[in-house]
Amino acid sequence: MANILEVKKVLKQYGDYVALNEVSLSVPKGSIYGLLGPNGAGKTSLIRIINQITMPDSGEILLDGERLKPEHVQHIGYLPEERGLYKSMKVGEQCLYLAQLKGLSHGEAKKQLTYWFDRLEIRGWWDKKIQELSKGMAQKIQFVVCVLHKPKLLIFDEPFSGFDPVNANLIKDEILELKKQGATIIFSTHRMESVEELCDDIALIHKSNKLIEGKLDDVKRQYRTNSFEVGILSDNVEGLMYDITQKFTVGQTHFKSLNDELKLEIQLGNAKPNELLQLLTNRGQVTHFVEKIPSVNDIFIRTVSQNS
Repeated sequence: MANILEVKKVLKQYGDYVALNEVSLSVPKGSIYGLLGPNGAGKTSLIRIINQITMPDSGEILLDGERLKPEHVQHIGYLPEERGLYKSMKVGEQCLYLAQLKGLSHGEAKKQLTYWFDRLEIRGWWDKKIQELSKGMAQKIQFVVCVLHKPKLLIFDEPFSGFDPVNANLIKDEILELKKQGATIIFSTHRMESVEELCDDIALIHKSNKLIEGKLDDVKRQYRTNSFEVGILSDNVEGLMYDITQKFTVGQTHFKSLNDELKLEIQLGNAKPNELLQLLTNRGQVTHFVEKIPSVNDIFIRTVSQNS
């Protein structure tokens, strides 16, 4: 798959502080790409460089195969974490103004705004001032401004901030629809459950350096531990534990269940899952047997902790 964005050895310093240390990333076309990292990792510095708000000290960025140029701003939509709407302007007036800054004619801007205001059920807000809106309502307006010029690359920085669960789900569905229509999305967030649900690829930046990049499933395979969560009902727990610990590494675990079974985390090592399952079924009633796949949250915490 071709890449819509390539970041090549980008270095950014502020005095003696290194914000990005020769970071390289490749964002595939048509993907939702999770840009992850703790506070201060360098994510915002990179996003600002992609949007040409600041410039790198060295390295280069390619957008759709071309070195990044000022006119490329019309092909990028950016939803910043800190919102930037003019509070005293009316919603419709402000949206028309910002749409025309992105290269749309007045007529096309009005057409796209009508579509999005209807789609998000906010048509009655046209003559309201931003200062009259709640944080979530203003967030919807900012989302519309970000997407209405149909950019090929969208950058969402904490897009669900300020939304209740219903509206967060609405915006999530719109993000998936934009991807379906061909947009590529860089998604920066601390909400790991959203990364699990939405992202095809991820990168993790920590202390100005890239530590992880790849397909989400491939990254999870790299971090899997060949461990299983097991629930078992047995009349002879002591004997069961003796047999298991002769072959496997065993620990305690917790999961929700309607049974009062023994709950274990068992690491197979070089053994096969069927070997464990056969031993368990010979010793009791197996109620739960699930491979413990590392979550994005697990990978995030493990990687950051190891590199702190």
